[in-house]
Amino acid sequence: MIDPRLQTLRVLRELGTVTAAAEALHLTPSTVSQQLRLLARDLDVQLLEQIGRRVRLTSAGHTLVRHADVLAAQAERAKAELALERDSVAGVLRISAMPTALVALVAPAAARLRDAHPRLAVQMNEDESRQCYELLLLGDTDLGVLIPTAGSPTTDDPRFEQFPLIDEPQDLLVAADHPLADRTSVALTEAAEETWIGAPERVAHNQLQLSACAAAGFTPRIVHRGMDWLGISAMVTRGFGVSLIPRLADLPGAHDVVRVPLHGDTRPTRRHVACIRRGSGGHPAIAAGLAAVRAVCEERTDVVLVRRAPHTPRTSAVGA
Repeated sequence: MIDPRLQTLRVLRELGTVTAAAEALHLTPSTVSQQLRLLARDLDVQLLEQIGRRVRLTSAGHTLVRHADVLAAQAERAKAELALERDSVAGVLRISAMPTALVALVAPAAARLRDAHPRLAVQMNEDESRQCYELLLLGDTDLGVLIPTAGSPTTDDPRFEQFPLIDEPQDLLVAADHPLADRTSVALTEAAEETWIGAPERVAHNQLQLSACAAAGFTPRIVHRGMDWLGISAMVTRGFGVSLIPRLADLPGAHDVVRVPLHGDTRPTRRHVACIRRGSGGHPAIAAGLAAVRAVCEERTDVVLVRRAPHTPRTSAVGA
């Protein structure tokens, strides 16, 4: 509901290149460039400057994006108010989530929504947390259940509202015949001399595991790496090493592995949050989705429910 050219500028600011923005918006790079040239001409300002083969926003460009973020949030509030005119929760609710959250939190929440709101169609999408933020910005999803990492939008980002859900403990995953398998809990330092199974550097679990081990005072000797928990568990069950594993990760019953809880001051956790576009929380479908995910979280006894309210910054109207 805002000028498409403003949305293009917002996406360019987020993704950094005309090519990436064009791909995300399903446009050609020349179309993106033309939109921004026309926008700059209409406003009589320079919005972009060339830096080698890349472009970056000028001071005027950043100023315009700040106003565009306010306009986008107001448009979301308008859509939410219009949706309240309906006599029931209806339409389509698109939920994106990182893999473990999709299995443990979102799928059960979607089943609740299906039973409680027959006129609401829920569409689920599995993706990494970084992509969930991007899909929200693009308007391609309505609710993200994700794990903020380094470089994620901050809690006062004017584009999003983020609601803490749970803190999820990490366990030590070992083979059933491992010396630590029969322990009720272990300190992370007890696995310092083990061979470790990690994840590729671009996967968030890699940094979490490295940070947890560093806080415990050692660097893990990572020999093998897996993209998902199924592969990591398969390597652990055959004795190729140990790994941290999130409490919500679902593993095959055929894998002969044991999750050993961690104790001590360096017990690693990861926080799950629900994220929506700022201003959209009053939409009946989105509100119902948030409530359903929270209800699933409240029923889990293996994680820590976070009740802290999100920080909502004050924003002024355009021109104020």
